[in-house]
Amino acid sequence: MTPATFPPHSATETPDRLPAFDPYPWLTNGHLQTIVGNFLPRPQFRLPTVSEVVEVDPADGSGVLCHCHWQPEPERAARLTVVLVHGLEGSSDSRYMQGIAARAFAAGMNVVRMNMRNCGGTDALTPTLYHSGRSGDVGAVVRHFAARFGLDRVALTGYSMGGNLVLKLAGEWGARPPLVAVAAVCPAIDLAAGADALHEPANRVYEWHFLRGLMRRLRRKSELFPDIYRTSGVGPIRSIREFDEKVVAPHCGFRSADDYYYRAASARVVDRIAVPTFILCAADDPFIRLTEESRERILANPNIDFVETRNGGHCAFLGRRSTEVHWAEATVVRYLQAVTADAPGSADARTGVTSQLQ
Repeated sequence: MTPATFPPHSATETPDRLPAFDPYPWLTNGHLQTIVGNFLPRPQFRLPTVSEVVEVDPADGSGVLCHCHWQPEPERAARLTVVLVHGLEGSSDSRYMQGIAARAFAAGMNVVRMNMRNCGGTDALTPTLYHSGRSGDVGAVVRHFAARFGLDRVALTGYSMGGNLVLKLAGEWGARPPLVAVAAVCPAIDLAAGADALHEPANRVYEWHFLRGLMRRLRRKSELFPDIYRTSGVGPIRSIREFDEKVVAPHCGFRSADDYYYRAASARVVDRIAVPTFILCAADDPFIRLTEESRERILANPNIDFVETRNGGHCAFLGRRSTEVHWAEATVVRYLQAVTADAPGSADARTGVTSQLQ
C-alpha cells in the first residue's frame, strides 16, 4: 500500500465485503448529511442493559459510566467484545452509539457503550475534565471488563473525538492482548487542524453548539468542585481553540492549546498501530481535517485499512434505503466480523481494504 496508489478522493473498486457507499440522492452535501444524520429517527433502542461505573483513575477516584450488553454467560468470554466511544459532547446514549450497539449485538458481539468522563450526566464521578488525550480511560475500561469476564478478544470503535481516543490507545498498546481490532469513524486525528476548521465561517454553527455544551459543563463542574473550577475571570470564549487554551490546558496539565493538540493527537502514534484497524472518513466532512503528513503515515501502515468516501458528512453516511441507511454502522460491524474471524469464511478475509470510494 502506498500513497501513490490511492491519491486523495480517487475512486477504486470496492471489496465485496465492504460495499460502496451510495448516498441518499438529496444528501450529497456534507452539511446536509451531518445535520440530517443527527436528527433522523431511529427504531426504539431495546437492548437489555447492565450499567456499571468503572474506576479509570485510582489517584483521584475518577469513574466513567458504561452501559453493557452481554451475550449469554456460557459463550460470553469467547465472543468478540466491542467497546464504543462517542464524540465531543456526546454520550453513550447518542443515536449513533445506540445504532451501532444494536447492530453489533445482533451480530453476536458483546457491546460496551462507554461514556467519557463527565458525559452522560456523570459530572459528579470525577473532579477532572474530559479531553481528547484520555486514551488511558479507554484502556482502563478494556482491562476492567477483560479481567472480570475473562474476555479473549476486544475491539474498539470510536466516533470523531472518540475515534482519536481509540486510535491513540491502539498506537500506545500495539499488539497488546486482548485488543484485536479497531474502527474509527471520522476520527479527529489532527486536533489542531480540526479546531481551526470549526472556527471557519461555514462551520461556526457547529462550533457554537459544542461551545454551549462545554460552557454548561464548566458551570456544572464549578458547582460540584468550587475549589477547582471558577467561571469568573475566564472571560468570553468564542472558539474551541480559546476554550482549550483557557480551560482545558490549565486544568489538565498542558502548557497551551497547541501543547494539548500535539500531545493528545493520535496522529503521533498511528504508525505504531499493530492490529487490524479501519479508518473511515468523508471528503465532505465539514470540520475534520487530515494533514498530508498524517495521511501518509496512515497509508504507510499495513495494519490500517483507510477508506475515504466522497460524501458522508460528519459521522452520518446516510445511504439509500435500498442498501443501508446507516452505512457506516453496518460497514464497521462487517469489518470487525471479517478481521476477527467472527463471520463465516472470514479467517482470510482481510485482503487490503485500503481505498477511497465513490
